[in-house]
Amino acid sequence: MEKSIIFSGFGGQGALFAGQLLTYAALDAGKNVTWIPSYGPEMRGGTAHCTVVMGDDPIGSPLVRNPDMVVAMNLPSADKYESTIKENGLLVTNASLVKRPIQRHNIDVIVIPANDIALSHGNIRLANVVMLGAMLAATELLPLEAIEQALEDHLPERHKRLLPANKAALHEGAQFAWTLFPT
Repeated sequence: MEKSIIFSGFGGQGALFAGQLLTYAALDAGKNVTWIPSYGPEMRGGTAHCTVVMGDDPIGSPLVRNPDMVVAMNLPSADKYESTIKENGLLVTNASLVKRPIQRHNIDVIVIPANDIALSHGNIRLANVVMLGAMLAATELLPLEAIEQALEDHLPERHKRLLPANKAALHEGAQFAWTLFPT
C-alpha cells in the first residue's frame, strides 16, 4: 500500500508541519516515507505545500503528479490541486477559507470549518491539525494515537504548552470526518 498526500496552504498555516507530523508518525509506525517541502520566497503569507508519500515498500519516487489525497487549507490550494487528485481520492478543504463548491464528483470530499474549530481550541494555528485529524479519520492511514505521539516527540519546545490543544483539535477534526464517513 503506497499513498501520496499533498498538504497545501499559505505560509504560516502549518501545511508543512502537518506533513511533517504525518511523516514522523509513519516512520515511527515502521512505514517507508518521504517528505518534500516547497514554499514561495514570501514564506509567511506566500504559498507553501509539501508532498508525503508513505507505504509498506520502499518509495519508488517522492514526486507526485496525481496524489491520492490533498489537504487544501486555502482557496488557491483547492483551485490548484482539486483537478489533480486520483479518481476515488480524497480532498479535505478548509470551509473557513474555501467558499466555493467542489466541482469533482469522483472523489471523496471533506469540507471542514478548520479555522472555526481551531479558534474554539484557542488558536487559529491549530487548523492544520484539525484537517490532519479529518484526513486520518476518513482514510485510516494511521491511528490518531500515532499523530499524538509524533506531537509529543516533535512539537518544538516553544510550543509544548499547545500540546493539549493540538490533541483536542486532532480529535475534533477526526470526529467531524467520522460523521461523514462512519466506520
